Amino acid sequence: MTAQEEPGMDLSDYLIDEEPYYRAVADEVALFEAAYANRMPMMLKGPTGCGKTRFVEHMAWRLGRPLVTVACHEDMTASDLVGRFLLDAQGTVWHDGPLTLAVRHGAICYLDEIVEARQDTTVVIHPLTDDRRILPLEKKGELVHAHADFQLVISYNPGYQSVLKDLKESTKQRFGAIDFGYPRAELEAEIVAHEAGIDRGAAALLVTIAERSRNLKGHGLDEGASTRMLIQAGRLMAQGIALDAACQVALVLPITDDEDIRGALTAAIAACA
Repeated sequence: MTAQEEPGMDLSDYLIDEEPYYRAVADEVALFEAAYANRMPMMLKGPTGCGKTRFVEHMAWRLGRPLVTVACHEDMTASDLVGRFLLDAQGTVWHDGPLTLAVRHGAICYLDEIVEARQDTTVVIHPLTDDRRILPLEKKGELVHAHADFQLVISYNPGYQSVLKDLKESTKQRFGAIDFGYPRAELEAEIVAHEAGIDRGAAALLVTIAERSRNLKGHGLDEGASTRMLIQAGRLMAQGIALDAACQVALVLPITDDEDIRGALTAAIAACA
């Protein structure tokens, strides 16, 4: 049985044809463009559902680069990232993983919620995040030099960090970082209204409810309602669902199973309705 090369791949499917909607909050677009000009590895830090992934999609479109996204999880192995030998009718064939595809062809590789991956897996990105810009494929005996257009981007939620689930300092210090948070109220209402297709008044009510839930962080909630959750509630409202019912489905029930916290959130919704 012989080992063969996987046929060359075209990453045109990874190009984003239409501009993803993204409303800048500060100078994050200019900062990312400057980082990409230097191919600086970047870390996007912020809570779940605040727009990190949409930002990366927008910047990939803006820069005209393919975007290869990997949703990290605790069972992900290094082979899931870099590739592996697989059997087919012709023999043993090497298949590049998503990271290797991006490295070879000059895509932006986005490792979403990298803290979810095992630390022994994330170590494979280290040689790509310094002046070497190389990816060793140990099982294949190959050293892949990164394409000139390749950039590595990771997202990281500091709110989930713990002794057992956090990035090593040796990993974090290899990246530049941009902080993301929930936008100020009027801007968040603008985003929710645009994405959900509802009027600004209804969007503002959802933002007010979200702010009250965020005040409960550390007092029964790990995270308050995210911008993404508000958009989901708004989309239900756009289909004729009442505010209180939409919030129960999209905000209250997903975010907690604690009856007291549900009661507090429900009271906040009733006060805004």
